[in-house]
Amino acid sequence: MTQIFRVITQTAAVSIQKQDGTQTQKCSLVLQELGGKYENSIVATMLGNMASLKFYQNDIVAASLRFSHREYNGQYYMDCTVRDIIKINTSNAF
Repeated sequence: MTQIFRVITQTAAVSIQKQDGTQTQKCSLVLQELGGKYENSIVATMLGNMASLKFYQNDIVAASLRFSHREYNGQYYMDCTVRDIIKINTSNAF
């Protein structure tokens, strides 16, 4: 899914250990669809070099998101990962 979003918030990047034992960076980004205060919001994970990118509240971005699911102990979880992201406009323009 590729869409234009407004950035709500971004967490600080943290180091995590991948399944192969190597280290990588990870952060979360809360994105909101354009249209108004009560539009849908999505929490997406940015991994690797992308986690070092810094976005600010109200930045407008075009993002390609990947949705997947996984099972853990009989429970199903949905994951959303940022595949690509480009800043269109900054919060200073508002």
